[in-house]
Amino acid sequence: MSEKALVLSSGGVDSTTLLAVAVDRYGADNVVALSVYYGQKHFKEIEAADKVAEYYGTEHIKLNLSSIFEYSDCSLLVSSENEIPHESYAEQLEKTGGTPVSTYVPFRNGLFLSAAASVALSKGCSRIMYGAHSDDAAGNAYPDCSVSFVEAMNKAIYEGSGGQLTVEAPFVGMNKAGVVAVGKRLSVPYELTWSCYEGGDKPCGVCGTCRDRRAAFLANGIDLM
Repeated sequence: MSEKALVLSSGGVDSTTLLAVAVDRYGADNVVALSVYYGQKHFKEIEAADKVAEYYGTEHIKLNLSSIFEYSDCSLLVSSENEIPHESYAEQLEKTGGTPVSTYVPFRNGLFLSAAASVALSKGCSRIMYGAHSDDAAGNAYPDCSVSFVEAMNKAIYEGSGGQLTVEAPFVGMNKAGVVAVGKRLSVPYELTWSCYEGGDKPCGVCGTCRDRRAAFLANGIDLM
C-alpha cells in the first residue's frame, strides 16, 4: 500500500514547495493538504492554499482554531490592536532582545502539528510534512521552527500515535532561498502563493515575510513579489 502524507499548507512559499515535494514523491492521491485559520487579520493565506491544492489536485482540509488564540496580542491576529512591523526580522529581534518577534503566534506550530496528527491518523497518513526552515528559526524569531522543536514534536507524535506517525521537516536545515531553489526545480507556481502579513490587494513588500520572500526569489533569479 502506498505511503500517504499530510502536508501543513499555509498557501505560502515554503508549504507550497513542500506540497510539490510530497506530490512528486507520493502522487496527488496520497497527499492531504491541511490549512488552519487561526484568527489572522485576513483570509489571503487560506485563499492561496485553496488555489494551490486545486493546482496539485490534492484533498484540502481546513480547520478553524482561532478561538485558542483569542487571548493573544500577536500583531497578526484580529484580537490584537498592535500594528504589524514593517521591518526585517533582524531589526525586530534587536528590539526584542532575542525573544520571539511580535508576529510569533504562541506555540502555533505545536498546536498545528498536534491537530495535524489527529487528522493524519484519521485519514490513514503515516507522515506529517511541515515546511519550517532555518531563516524563520534564526535568532529565536520563531522558536517553533527550530531543529530541536521539530525533533521534540516528532518524538512526541511518534510515541503518542503508537509508532504510526512521524513528522518530517525537510527544509529545517536550509534557508528560504534554498527552499525556492527546490521549488524552482519542481516548477512550483509561486504566483499562486501569498506570504504578506497584510491583507491588501498586493503584498506590502515591507513586512518581515515579504522581505524574506523577495530576497529568496531574487537569489534564484525569479522576479516576483
